[in-house]
Amino acid sequence: MIVQHGGHMDGLEHLLSGPRARQAFLLRMVMEPPWSVRIEDDPALTLFAVLRGSAWVTGELGEPLELTEGDVAVVRGGPVYTVADHPGTAPQVTVEKGNRCVDLDGHLVAQRMSLGVRTWGNCHDGSTVMLLGTWEAETEAGRPLLAALPGLLARRRGEWDATLVDLLAVEVMREEPGQEVVLDRLLDLVLVSVVRSWLASEEQVTRGLAHTDPVVGEALRLMHHRPEHGWTIASLSREVGVSRASLARRFGELVGEPPMTYLTHWRLSLAADLLAATDDAIEQVARQVGYGSGFALSAAFKRVRGVSPQQHRKAARAG
Repeated sequence: MIVQHGGHMDGLEHLLSGPRARQAFLLRMVMEPPWSVRIEDDPALTLFAVLRGSAWVTGELGEPLELTEGDVAVVRGGPVYTVADHPGTAPQVTVEKGNRCVDLDGHLVAQRMSLGVRTWGNCHDGSTVMLLGTWEAETEAGRPLLAALPGLLARRRGEWDATLVDLLAVEVMREEPGQEVVLDRLLDLVLVSVVRSWLASEEQVTRGLAHTDPVVGEALRLMHHRPEHGWTIASLSREVGVSRASLARRFGELVGEPPMTYLTHWRLSLAADLLAATDDAIEQVARQVGYGSGFALSAAFKRVRGVSPQQHRKAARAG
C-alpha cells in the first residue's frame, strides 16, 4: 500500500529533497577582462550565479551561452567547458580534478589569485563577480534530481527568485563558527529554488509532472531507490496500483519512453558511475544495478552506450 503525503507534491519533494552538499567547494570569483577559466573538474553538479557583469559558458555543453547579472546556470556531470569574458578568450587558468587550479605552465594559482575569504580572481574590483558552488558526489546532489536534469540548465533573472543568491553572496565572505554548514544548506536551497522554477517553466511541465504524478512518480521512485530489484511492467503496475496498460500509457506520455526502457537507461547510468568510481568487478556492478550477470550487463551496456564496461572504465580513468 502506498501512503500519499500531500498528494501531488510527493514526487517533487522526492526530487528536491536530494541536494545535501557536504563542505561544498564554494568560491566567489572576481574577474576583469580578458579572463577565461577552463573547467576540467567533474563534480556531480556545479552552480554558477552572476552577481555583477557577465560571463560566457562554452565547450561541451552545446551553443555558447551568455550569462548576465542575476542569471544562474547549473551544469551536470563532467563535461569540459570554459567560463570566460568572451567565447574567443583563450583559457589562462584550468580547474583540474579535485579543484586544483593551475596556470598555463601548470603552476598552482590558488595563492597568487586569492583575494580574501573564499574569494579568488585577477582583480580586487573586477567588473564581473560570480559565485561558483559544487556538489562533489552524486549522493550529495541526489540521483533522482540528476536524472531529471539536462546537461546545462540556465535561468534568467526574472525567471526565478534570486533572493537566496544575494544571501549566499553575503555569507560566502563571512568567517563564523559553523559557517561551512550554513553555506552548504544555503547552496542546497539555491539549487532547489532554481530547479523548482525550471520544473514549473513551460518547457518542463511534462518532465516535472512525471515526478509529481501519483502513479508515474511512484514508479520512478521505486526504480530509483531499488534498481537492483527485478522489476517488470507487471510488478511495477502492481506496486503503484494500476493496470499494466494504464502505467505504460501514462509513463510514456509523461516521461517520453516506456518504463522498461527508462529502467535500462537508469541502471546503465548507475553502472557507468560505479565503473568509474570503484574497482568493483563487472559481476559485482551488474548485481548492484539489477543485472543477473556481468555478461548481461556488458551486452546491454555495449548496445546502449556503444562501448563495453571495461572500455568505459578505462576512458573514465584516463579522462
